[in-house]
Amino acid sequence: MAAPPPHYSPIARPAIPEAPAVPEAPASRQRPLPLPVSPPLRSLPAITAIVTTFNEETNIASCLESLLWCDEILVVDSFSTDRTAEIARGYPKVRFVQRTYYGSASQKNWAMDQVENDWILIFDADERCTPELQREIVALVGSDPRHDAYTIQRRVHFLDKVIRFSGWQHDRVVRLARRGCARYPNRRVHADMITRGPAPILHNPMEHYMADTLDEYIRRIEKYSFWGASQHWKEGKRAGFTEIFGRTVWRFFRTYLLQLGILDGMHGLVFCMLQSFGTYRKWSLLWGWHANAARGRMPTLPIFDEDETIWRGLEDPPPQRYEARGAAGDARPGAAPAGPIGGAAGERRQPAAAGKEL
Repeated sequence: MAAPPPHYSPIARPAIPEAPAVPEAPASRQRPLPLPVSPPLRSLPAITAIVTTFNEETNIASCLESLLWCDEILVVDSFSTDRTAEIARGYPKVRFVQRTYYGSASQKNWAMDQVENDWILIFDADERCTPELQREIVALVGSDPRHDAYTIQRRVHFLDKVIRFSGWQHDRVVRLARRGCARYPNRRVHADMITRGPAPILHNPMEHYMADTLDEYIRRIEKYSFWGASQHWKEGKRAGFTEIFGRTVWRFFRTYLLQLGILDGMHGLVFCMLQSFGTYRKWSLLWGWHANAARGRMPTLPIFDEDETIWRGLEDPPPQRYEARGAAGDARPGAAPAGPIGGAAGERRQPAAAGKEL
């Protein structure tokens, strides 16, 4: 083979540069970091709504619908003879029991003893919880409130008209309470709840459909005046000219003029006159009973609850929870001699609303 010419030299192949070394991924890139753990959401305290009923087929559905946001609804019925029980049992959240009626305070104290949830909200069948009130209550109980009870204002409807004055412009009742922190005193009618500490007023009111017809309200007046006279008889009170005439006239003057019932128009006039009639009827009944008793004729009074566990004070231990029964029987255990509700330190009786007295 001929030798290559002197000017020839082989072409050197350029060196292929090595790929730059990939720096090792930092430890944080080698494995995925765990996702940040959000602090667990605090579960809202459970709320039980209590509704007491008797022949409320025209009201109960609307009342329950307004309370379906609660965790449980306990309906305590006084053996209604209409469709109240049928309607109430149709709601899955409703726990329906029946118990003999010994007055509003007795019924609600007994109902509160059946509740296991943290908070209790009490409504009557003719009352409605508005969406605004619902939101306020949910926000309140979820914020670990420092008070154990709260007062709710009521917007009163009478014959399809809102009563803005007539003594009911300041109508408010304690209806929201932490379990075990509120009780009603031993009264057949118009019992104002006793609470452990103050009960501030919530901003949003409930709706109170007091009466849809005049006949309905007159029956209500007759019932409450009879119960009020019975309570006075039980407490040994008497009635004379001052009570029968003076209280009746003062009731109308106060509600119609001083509390501006005149601004409610004809509704206000009729409403205030009926309230003063209720005052007259209560005290005149009491006078008549004493007049008859002097002749040996004693009055027939409603049944009073003599179970001392119903009227226990806030510092007394709660009774063993009763077995709830249906229509076949009364859920109340055997009666015991009554005692006044306790007055332990820290208990506070909430003032009565101006329009509630008869």
